[in-house]
Amino acid sequence: MKRRVTSQEVARRAGVSRTTVSFVLNGVQTGKVSDETRARVRRAARELGYVPDAAARTLVSGKTGTVGLVVSRADHIGVDAFIPQTIQSLAQTCNGFGYRLLIETSDEGQTTYDYDQLVGAKRIDGLVVLNPDPADHRLGELIDRNFPVALIGAYPHPDAVSVSVDSALAMDRLTSYLIGLGHERIGFVHYRQMKGLNTGGRFRGFRTALERAELPLVERWIQPGGYSAESGYTVMRAILDGPDVPTAIVAGNDTIAIGVISAIVESGRRVPCDIAVVGFDDIPLARYISPPLTTMHLPAGVMAETCGTMLHRLIKGEALADRTRIFDAELVVRSSSGSACIHDASPTSEPRE
Repeated sequence: MKRRVTSQEVARRAGVSRTTVSFVLNGVQTGKVSDETRARVRRAARELGYVPDAAARTLVSGKTGTVGLVVSRADHIGVDAFIPQTIQSLAQTCNGFGYRLLIETSDEGQTTYDYDQLVGAKRIDGLVVLNPDPADHRLGELIDRNFPVALIGAYPHPDAVSVSVDSALAMDRLTSYLIGLGHERIGFVHYRQMKGLNTGGRFRGFRTALERAELPLVERWIQPGGYSAESGYTVMRAILDGPDVPTAIVAGNDTIAIGVISAIVESGRRVPCDIAVVGFDDIPLARYISPPLTTMHLPAGVMAETCGTMLHRLIKGEALADRTRIFDAELVVRSSSGSACIHDASPTSEPRE
């Protein structure tokens, strides 16, 4: 077994005391240690491969060196491809600031996460919540206590620190693009269960675009998914089995859209000339499926990096002049929307031969 490098060896290499090594590597701020000395200590630790003892680091600095990430459900990590992109970027950002990333998930149907197991037990220095639930009152209580919290997604608290995209505006633009292509019969498959027809910014944007164009909102074509491609496939099969079908489907995320496309093709219809499909998120796979998916590009990596940087500043006790960052979503047009296809005014429910 390789021998563990000690702080005394780092001190000798850097020409400083062990106390100075402890101050520098545990992030203790003191005017007695110059920037040049700090750089020399870090260089010596890197050259020797020194890894500080986590327990000792916590005792000295009062910090755990860990940031918590709460994801709504564990199974979403595997089925919603937007989440792994976010986790990867957030982990890289946290590591760059010297933090480990601890990932926790809540149970299915749970709207209030038990943050005490992370915060009350002093396991973390700060917290990121991905897609926070507006009904999660415990999260609001945590913000009120001034615990360092940064969110990926909007949350209705005046002091919330968050990064997000105006989903309603982005979905309005995406739906309006389809309408501009001549589609008048458009369905919507949400990425989650829907509590009534007013759920979420993405559906709100879809509905706004239809209302502005004076197009009907056909409830049978408005269906809930479950984040996964499988749920998109299942829901689309049910729509196709009905007496009439839309000429276009707006999917609440790209993963849902992939399942929708599979169901349409399996039925003998063509995407996009029989039914156009668009998604939301622009996951890496979107450009490689057949046909390539028209979607709204969300800057997942940049959003996660910004969130991690904001959290780092909160942990350090710095004030944030801008506590809310809203990023733009970009329309990415690919083949699945079928700008070159002309749809019949009255499409039938039967697949073409």
